Amino acid sequence: MLFSILLVLASGVAHAVWSMFTKRSLNKGVFLWSIMMIPSVILLPVLIAELWRNPLTWSGYGLLLLSVALQALYSWLLSKTYELGDLSQIYPIMRGTSTLLIPIIGVLFLKESLSAYGWIGIMCMLGGFFLLSGLGGKRNETQPHGLKPFALALCVGLCTTSYVFVDKLNLENLSPLALSEATNIGFVLGLTPLVLASRQLRQEWRKNRSTILLGAVLNPGSYLLFLFAMQQAPMAHISPLREIGTVFATFLGILILKEQQGLKRIATSIVVFCGILLVGMLG
Repeated sequence: MLFSILLVLASGVAHAVWSMFTKRSLNKGVFLWSIMMIPSVILLPVLIAELWRNPLTWSGYGLLLLSVALQALYSWLLSKTYELGDLSQIYPIMRGTSTLLIPIIGVLFLKESLSAYGWIGIMCMLGGFFLLSGLGGKRNETQPHGLKPFALALCVGLCTTSYVFVDKLNLENLSPLALSEATNIGFVLGLTPLVLASRQLRQEWRKNRSTILLGAVLNPGSYLLFLFAMQQAPMAHISPLREIGTVFATFLGILILKEQQGLKRIATSIVVFCGILLVGMLG
């Protein structure tokens, strides 16, 4: 279990770092496409070889295609979210949404129950999301897009929730490495129309070659670490720990990207993370 925890923590930190690189890029969609195209090409023989040796059933292929489709939608939503919102604003929302929604759906529709700690965690996340959304405040130069980044971040979180559940099922048929490649392909497909329309691929590589290459390791690597962890421990136990990245990403946004409302957003991200832990561990 300790090894799984270390894998998940490393996954969360890696995710926060490549997210910061994306926010610093010229064109978010082109940057994301670039960092995912590299591992997609490298790992393609792994996926082909595994499917050739162990072909899936029709339902297995359908589940794999669903994962690819969810990744395509996720990548498009992600690029739009990074275009409009500050990293320290959108990241805690994107990462905390799934932990917030799953228990609420369970209580409302599946006749499940939450402990007192779980309800405290829900309140922490709702309060944190309210503060990060900017609701009740005035639109200013630091938040020119109003509620759009908040709404997009919620959609990204919902999409993340969906593909994690689907990929947990896919791990019954595929190795983590092969499944990671399938999700890479979906990610690239979702951004390809945007890249073709932008005509900024060469410009992005000239400006951010080093961070693209590093992001090409951190982006798929972060999810691959999580997939390995899911093979060794229950998803409900380890998923909340991955969201330590919410605090780390907020610090990166404030300290490196010089985003506004520093103390408020750092404190809020810690509150959201504590809420995630309460729901995930004790809820």
